[in-house]
Amino acid sequence: MDAYSLDLRKKIVDAKQRGMPTSEVAQTFGVGASTVKRYAAVAREGRSLAPKKRPGSKPKLDAVARKLLEADLGERPAATLPQRREYLGRVAGVEVSDSTLSRVLKRLGWSRKKGRWEPQNATSS
Repeated sequence: MDAYSLDLRKKIVDAKQRGMPTSEVAQTFGVGASTVKRYAAVAREGRSLAPKKRPGSKPKLDAVARKLLEADLGERPAATLPQRREYLGRVAGVEVSDSTLSRVLKRLGWSRKKGRWEPQNATSS
């Protein structure tokens, strides 16, 4: 789920500061009562209502590397994971493990069938 926008957060706090009951604010804006209380407390303390950065590490493959990988899939559908890993290291300067590469391929809609990578919606001949 994406974070609520800064605009919505400000509207929630404004409604609460105008004296609207927490349950009514929550129902009006389609959020939980805990969310209303949390945003009101953050505003009272003078902290920013802006959404915080998401936790976790950044993706190993950026958009450029993903595009290169997609092009490679079309050009060499029978390439192995180590071959694709070596290709990405050479052309994009990205070092990833076979398992990371496998997860990325799965997210791109490719699955391993009959000894090669192919799109899941493709039919085998």
